[in-house]
Amino acid sequence: MTGRLKQHWICIGLMECLLLGCCIAVAQPPTPEQRRTAGVGEAVKPEAPAKDLTAKQQAARLAQWRQTIRKQLYIPTPLPKLDAKTWSTFSPMPGVLADRVTYNTADGMVVPAIVYRPDPKIVKWEGKLPGIVVVNGHGGDKFSWYAFYSGMLFAKAGAVVVTYDPIGEGERNIDKKSRAGAHDKWVDPPAGLPRTDWGQRLAGLMQVDVMQAVSYLISRPEVDPSRIATVGYSMGSFITGITGAIDTRIHAVLLSGGGDYDGPGGYFDSNPLPCQSPPYRSLAVLGDRGAILYALNAARGPMYVMNGAADKVMDIPHHDAAWFAAVRQRAIALRGTDKNMFTTIFYPGIDHRTSWVDRDGVEWLNQQLHFAIWNAKTITAEPTTHVSTWARANNVDITKNYMREDREGGLDALGTGFPGIQRKDLMVLPETDWLAMKDRLTYAAWAQKAMAAESSAAKALTAK
Repeated sequence: MTGRLKQHWICIGLMECLLLGCCIAVAQPPTPEQRRTAGVGEAVKPEAPAKDLTAKQQAARLAQWRQTIRKQLYIPTPLPKLDAKTWSTFSPMPGVLADRVTYNTADGMVVPAIVYRPDPKIVKWEGKLPGIVVVNGHGGDKFSWYAFYSGMLFAKAGAVVVTYDPIGEGERNIDKKSRAGAHDKWVDPPAGLPRTDWGQRLAGLMQVDVMQAVSYLISRPEVDPSRIATVGYSMGSFITGITGAIDTRIHAVLLSGGGDYDGPGGYFDSNPLPCQSPPYRSLAVLGDRGAILYALNAARGPMYVMNGAADKVMDIPHHDAAWFAAVRQRAIALRGTDKNMFTTIFYPGIDHRTSWVDRDGVEWLNQQLHFAIWNAKTITAEPTTHVSTWARANNVDITKNYMREDREGGLDALGTGFPGIQRKDLMVLPETDWLAMKDRLTYAAWAQKAMAAESSAAKALTAK
């Protein structure tokens, strides 16, 4: 953490203490060593199989699981009013338009997004377009290479694509920085609330960000609401796998670099990030979390899990094909059928990467969504771009560790001729508007709201 950021957080902490009459204490998260050695965690008691339930009991059980997840993660019902606004539009490449958009999310906050779509003045198609939401990995945002590459790629194929800034990154960062990790601070809630409460609220905000992106796509008249997908990478796979379990408006979900929803004390329970460990621990009330999440996703629609077999970031060597197969069988027992149950692909020798841009990923998405411009034949014939070569040639920012051939840099992404979009072009809000709205944008502003909500909840408990 930089000295400037430390100083900033000290100021925020003192201000919150004065405002709320309480003190922020940094909780002790799991250490990297605990995560590294966690493995898949302990076994859990088997859930009652679907065959032992009536159809009515099974439907009630699925509904109860969804309701429990929403409650544990503070997801509001109904969702906030969308109040979407298009600020401006530009064309990053011929045949593709990009709208600068904002929409409302949880806790009175606002999400800045770039929405890519085919340009009707240049390309023609019949019928409505599918929609895709790109959910970033940790530290990623709409400025990440795979966000804007995916936006252009899928718009060219014939889809409307939402890319956005997660809380604490990009325009939702107090300094408009990317890879800031602003939300990584562990915060102890007031006495009486579980230690996971802050992370539960944080994860709930992230869930609503995605759900509101789905709402935004549904609101667009050119989008077919029955053909919407979410694609999530790394932390984004954690988020969107849960979103798919509770939001039945989503048709297809693709997870890249993740999906290892394991047992007590496993990867996510031992993850040092407050956006992952606390919410996953809070879902232990469900029982067999992994099987239940996958069963709920299958009840919603198809799902594809893409992993590098050597992905140590997500501990895939411990969560190999056999492990996923065992979870799949438990999920099938809970669901009572293998219809729409997730399928997997493992790339030997490959580490952490956004595989949905490769031919396998695009083919699977086309099978589920039916792109309006490309078809199976187009995708088979489409040439590819080697990501590290493209990034260097176009001055695209990818960290050195991820330019490796076994990670993002080694991807052969479908399509050619995509530019590296400049950061200034991916800013949604003019500076004067950002300054006027920053109390509804940044993590620092959300943290004050979350602390106030926790203080109220603690007082209510004390009053009982």
